[in-house]
Amino acid sequence: MASTNEYARKILNSPTYAEPCLVYSAKKVLLPENWVFLTGKEHVDYRRGLNTLFTRKALGIYCNIQDAIARKHFAKWREAAAKDPSPQPIMMTARYLNMDTSLRVFCGNHIPEEAAIEISDKYWDITKALELVNFPFAIPGTKIYKAIQARKSAMNWLELAAKNAKIAMAQGAEPECLLDHWLVTLADPSYKGKREFTDHEMAMVVLSFLFASQDAMSSGLIYGFQHVADHPEIHAKIREEQERVRHGDYDSPITLEQYDQMTYLQAFVKESLRVKPPVLMVPYKATKAFPIADDYTVPSGSMVIPSFFLSLHDPEVYPEPEKLIPDRWLDPNSGANTNPKNYLVWGAGPHRCIGVEYATMNMALVLAIACTTFNIEHDVTPLSSEIE
Repeated sequence: MASTNEYARKILNSPTYAEPCLVYSAKKVLLPENWVFLTGKEHVDYRRGLNTLFTRKALGIYCNIQDAIARKHFAKWREAAAKDPSPQPIMMTARYLNMDTSLRVFCGNHIPEEAAIEISDKYWDITKALELVNFPFAIPGTKIYKAIQARKSAMNWLELAAKNAKIAMAQGAEPECLLDHWLVTLADPSYKGKREFTDHEMAMVVLSFLFASQDAMSSGLIYGFQHVADHPEIHAKIREEQERVRHGDYDSPITLEQYDQMTYLQAFVKESLRVKPPVLMVPYKATKAFPIADDYTVPSGSMVIPSFFLSLHDPEVYPEPEKLIPDRWLDPNSGANTNPKNYLVWGAGPHRCIGVEYATMNMALVLAIACTTFNIEHDVTPLSSEIE
């Protein structure tokens, strides 16, 4: 277990010595040919081709979808609250919002509404099958078996989405989602990463993106709501900034240009993720003897684990590290900004999260709309600080 920022980063940035070590069932569930299991140059090259999916031009397309889906879910929240005003658990509620958002950002209207609901429901079986300790065989009734069935169902819909996107783009439609943007980019003569992707390959990429969006992204959003509720002074500052940027027009979709002006909200999102990082560590396996320090070489086959929490709570970089202080990100001379290597929320190196901008923008847009729509209260219970 890496106990320092230096060692954590060394593991993350040493693809020739270590590779991500997911649970035994991962390849059975997510398919062994999935790009997330590629290593070395093959992984780097494939990933480089996917970077185009999260450019600023792409984010401009996604922004409108994120805004619309958040408002759709908030309308449902209001209806539910009118019927039952008692406090409700937010975990699965926020997860459904994120799943719906990501499915529409990735697939647009290339899959029907019932498909989005089915994938959202069944993907939870995939999450449960990837727990660290699990029965590893796909016997009917086990978590692995249920996850494989969920993956088959999701892949059928996602391959249909890829097929429909190809038809729409071939007919000259405007790109309205990630799949559309991907296809338009591939068709651009000036694009260097030109190659054909099958419906199956495109579906596998979306399948892998969905895992991150329903797991880590949902955790980040849930803690974001909790932090806003627990710090009314922060809620007030977010509202003040929204008034300043949006001039009281809370019904119109938030634009990418307006998002750029929400500096306090972005600082809050960054700080919320630092205090409660959705991912605490990622296990890696040494693929050969790994000279991690002058006086120690990790034996081949050993598990090496970069820990993110210690870097994100280093008191020398983040004074009062347990406190939620968004303003630390607004001071260019603060330790937070002068030590960017400590901010390991998204990992580092060749396996740094590819959708950083999308994930942070989604969290910010949801909270921007929520903070101007609702008064948010946290009904604290003995389970409030327990992580499920």
